[in-house]
Amino acid sequence: MSPQILTIETNGPGLYEFTRQAQEFVRASGETSGLLTLFVRHTSCSLLIQENADPDVQRDLLAFFRRLVPSADDPVMSYLVHRAEGPDDMPAHIKAALTPVSLGVPVMEGRLALGTWQGIYLFEHRQRPHRREVVLHLSP
Repeated sequence: MSPQILTIETNGPGLYEFTRQAQEFVRASGETSGLLTLFVRHTSCSLLIQENADPDVQRDLLAFFRRLVPSADDPVMSYLVHRAEGPDDMPAHIKAALTPVSLGVPVMEGRLALGTWQGIYLFEHRQRPHRREVVLHLSP
């Protein structure tokens, strides 16, 4: 099956689950085993496999990354030079450098081999809405 581009609409920082769409891509391929590769085509967001049962996990991750890499408006970030698209621009690039932009998920018996509480997420690091593209490719 040819690679497919999945567009994910975001409306600010957060984790946007797309496990269902990834599983549908695998199902439509007809393959029963292989490796699903996911790759995000942007430098200010990333991909995660994370818990999808307790929303507190997502809240805590967002709070942690806000503390780890604050806005460029924060005095501790005064050393940043790149601010072309606002105070969240360079911090978003730093967060994307710390988290993966591609993932590999095994496929077994036609299904993603994720654990019980695992989901696939786009991790948006920017404040304003974006249309993000994730490339899905299944290798037998």
